[in-house]
Amino acid sequence: MEQVSVLRQSAREKAQALVWPGRRSEHFRALLPPPLERWLAPAAAEAETARHGWQLQEQGIDGVGARFLDALKPAERAALFEGLPTPDEDRAAPFAWAHRALCTGGLRLSVAAGAAPTVLHLQHGATSAAEAPMLVIDVQEGARLVLLETHTQADVAEGISQNLVAHIRMARASHMQHLRVVTPAAADRIAHHVHVALAEDAHYAQALASVGSSYHLQRNTVALQGKGAESRHAGLVLTAGRALDYQMYGDLQAAHTRHQVETLTLASGNAKTVANAYARIAPGADEADVFQRLNGVALQGRPHMQLRPHLEILHDAVKAVHGATWGMLPEDALFYARQRGLDEPTARSLIIEGMARAALARCLGDTMQQQDSPLLQWLDGPWLHDAVERQWGVLEEPTRG
Repeated sequence: MEQVSVLRQSAREKAQALVWPGRRSEHFRALLPPPLERWLAPAAAEAETARHGWQLQEQGIDGVGARFLDALKPAERAALFEGLPTPDEDRAAPFAWAHRALCTGGLRLSVAAGAAPTVLHLQHGATSAAEAPMLVIDVQEGARLVLLETHTQADVAEGISQNLVAHIRMARASHMQHLRVVTPAAADRIAHHVHVALAEDAHYAQALASVGSSYHLQRNTVALQGKGAESRHAGLVLTAGRALDYQMYGDLQAAHTRHQVETLTLASGNAKTVANAYARIAPGADEADVFQRLNGVALQGRPHMQLRPHLEILHDAVKAVHGATWGMLPEDALFYARQRGLDEPTARSLIIEGMARAALARCLGDTMQQQDSPLLQWLDGPWLHDAVERQWGVLEEPTRG
């Protein structure tokens, strides 16, 4: 235990020594993170929990190894962080060191190849006012994984601070479809950092459905390290008078790699949202392909939206497309919906829900064709419809008087 305390104190000191993201930080200046102290719990809050908020619904499946590890015990802490890189000196390094200082445990999953895709549902709920959950997923060579990952928080008046780090490592010719649903309470401060590494011919698709809160950061970094690796990402952001910062960084390091990003921001009231997509094509990445499309729709009020596609191309024989558009809902779609007897609020809700569903379905691809897919079942369920209805409810209430 003393050894763990030394490691945690060292991480705390490194976090405090670094410059916390502020106005001078190119990628954080639009939405400033709360100060470092918000992400570090006092000593009294370091209570041990059995699974550190993680629940894996499907257990005992052949080819799936799950270990819930206690980071306050030296041997288990070493196993939890085994093989993971130390935080880089990048823009988010203070978050990473703060995570290591506070982390009390996490979950490691290993998925082996099988005759059929492995389907898992992973849930996380907050266990304390300030926490640093951890998730590590290793998808072995030739394995196929379909993962529904949901995050819900208790509605605590003062809000929680959650600094989550996830590492996903895709071996050669592995495939993963990943739906992440993150629904914090209004007062919460959320920072999720997802790191993905893709080997040769590995395919990864992540669809994110999220709502705003007091502070909400979703930061993804993807390293396409092997020839033929492919990643697809869709971000659905719903912010009614709240904040959300979506950051997507793709590093195409090998030939014939492909990286696709599409975001749909639906903002209203005085919401503040950022969609920041950055892609780097390394020297020698022959025939690399990047596609970035960032979309923003102002539903009501005067939301503040920043849509920022960015390319760094260091090789000639590549294909790269990027663009950003924002505006109001299309009037022609509203007109045709009204012609079918729908009132305006219902017509708007149906159009918004259709746009959101299409963005997520395009990312998840062939998985959505399987009728028993949990991802399809989630899309057909009430969450998306209810989220859109709540978005309208927040805004319609003040106008009734």
